[in-house]
Amino acid sequence: MKDMTYKNCIIGVVGAGAMGAGIAQVAVQNGIATIIYDAGDGAAVAAKANIAQRLSRLVEKGKLAEVDREAAEARLNVACSIEELAPCSVVIEAIIENLDAKASVFGALEQIVAADTILATNTSSLPIGAIAARLAHKSRVAGMHFFNPVPLMRLVEVIPGPDTTSAVTSQLVALAEKMGRTPVEVTDTPGFLVNFGGRAYPTEALAILQEKVAQPAQVDAVMRDCFGFRMGPFELMDLTGIDVNYPVSEFVHHAMFADPRFRSTSRHKYMLDTGQLGRKTGRGFFSYGEEAQTQSPDAVSSADSSPAVFVPEGHIAARELMRECGANVLDHDDGTAPILVTLIGEDCSAFAARTGTDAKRLVALDPLGDTSARVTLMTPPGAILEVLNGCIARIAPKRAVTVIGDSPGFIGQRIMAMVCNLGCEMAQMGLASPEGIDVAMRLGLNYPKGPLEMTDGLKGEIVYEILSKMQFLTGDDRYRPSQWLRRRAQLGLSASAV
Repeated sequence: MKDMTYKNCIIGVVGAGAMGAGIAQVAVQNGIATIIYDAGDGAAVAAKANIAQRLSRLVEKGKLAEVDREAAEARLNVACSIEELAPCSVVIEAIIENLDAKASVFGALEQIVAADTILATNTSSLPIGAIAARLAHKSRVAGMHFFNPVPLMRLVEVIPGPDTTSAVTSQLVALAEKMGRTPVEVTDTPGFLVNFGGRAYPTEALAILQEKVAQPAQVDAVMRDCFGFRMGPFELMDLTGIDVNYPVSEFVHHAMFADPRFRSTSRHKYMLDTGQLGRKTGRGFFSYGEEAQTQSPDAVSSADSSPAVFVPEGHIAARELMRECGANVLDHDDGTAPILVTLIGEDCSAFAARTGTDAKRLVALDPLGDTSARVTLMTPPGAILEVLNGCIARIAPKRAVTVIGDSPGFIGQRIMAMVCNLGCEMAQMGLASPEGIDVAMRLGLNYPKGPLEMTDGLKGEIVYEILSKMQFLTGDDRYRPSQWLRRRAQLGLSASAV
């Protein structure tokens, strides 16, 4: 590297689209001279003008001083040819996701830049080793994956290839920090860290929908209200676009040799095939526009409130909730009252069969997550509807109620366990350090906590129990617990313990 301090460093950016322009903007805003180049006629000039407009808006909003705007603009130059990137200490490529195209750009750069110039790719999925394999000097090639929109997203994944030197990796980490980003070093794996780890949240929601356990609005409400996510998985998929999230899911599933933990659903592909892409087309899992009807996640009942319920011993959360809601909680089953239980990783059918409980009067409550604003209830097939409606009427004045079909793990347990499990599997695979995994998932996906932090919050032994029961009841290895999780759960250790 020409200058380890980056005080006199010049970086080049190849590709003047949204990502390339964003990278150039954060570089010049953080004191780094930048040259932007694009093979498209006038694209780099247009990108420079757009960056100037964004900087001016920051001044108008009071987020940037005028003198800093002027300095930032002065640091940005446009290259009319790729040869003008010769003085750069680092060149970051941000063109289309095509291996041949990227290798071609790097092949040209090798003939132009100095021997110690670092070549970094902003690829979101292509293997760094595959890009570097076609070059003469593989040791200076690495990934530097920014997230869109770059000026707002703080995370940068730094991905060394099989031949990348430790010095190159360290220098890119330092560059990311100089650019005001938070770098996380990640192993060269399909989807890297965030796109790989982000599969659990939407795909388990899709499985819930496919099984007719719950509707999109119900799933989203539970994950927001009870587990602290900013957006539910379905509104998130609609925002990013089915044409974006389905191909990523398919890519990771294929790259992992059809591991069922990454399996999507036929409904997901159907949405893509029928053009129901989300907000961009006005219809996805939800409809958008002035006349769109809003789905309600809340159950309502005009029935009389159940005056009494029977809560078996040990189901503490159900007992406390019903007492708060003013019900008479019976110590013994009177043969007519609703039977309210809390279940972990089990569905009502399995519980009734295992315990001999009267399934017709059985109502289950999810005890995990924050139940202060919303509770999730489910009943087995053949349950008496009046029993359920009486419980809804009793609880609804105190809490929003979501009623779903019988399912091991309800909604929240299923999705949270899968997010936690994949986080543990990433730690097992060594994709990043446990701390790095949590940081990347918080910053890259706006998760309320990282997956290993979530595991500790729910308790590792509980997550392990949920997954083990779900795997047994469904017969689906989709739910097989990560060995990282199993070992730490069995030993009573933190999920972050190494």
